[in-house]
Amino acid sequence: MMAVEQQVRIGDDERERAVGRLSEHVGSGRLDLAEFETRSAAAYAARTRVDLDAVFADLPVGRPAPAPSRERDPRAVHRIVMTSVWGSWVASSVICLVIWAMVAVGTGSLGYFWPMWVIGPWGAMLAIGTVTGGRVCGSRRTV
Repeated sequence: MMAVEQQVRIGDDERERAVGRLSEHVGSGRLDLAEFETRSAAAYAARTRVDLDAVFADLPVGRPAPAPSRERDPRAVHRIVMTSVWGSWVASSVICLVIWAMVAVGTGSLGYFWPMWVIGPWGAMLAIGTVTGGRVCGSRRTV
């Protein structure tokens, strides 16, 4: 009786479901695109259940496990963001100070300390963001 069921012809719906399952296996990394194309062609050419089962012979039965989530801990994201913005502030501050110092040495006068307008407000805003943990305007949402 089992051999008779295996020889029953399949329809377009079964073929489409088979290709859908194959694409899930691609998504989980079990098949590459070239193998997916080959197996999809075999699934569309299948006439019986045996032909279709051969396409999945070396793949796990059932649905493939979902890919692991790539969500990051919000605190880790905040730490990465703050590291990069503080790094930008330090680099810009050093550049401004070097330019100011070169002008001061070149002219022989300290002159107006203009880097404070770059370093001060930007640094103050970063300090507030760091201390508050990235909270925006008293909201509960964090960066």
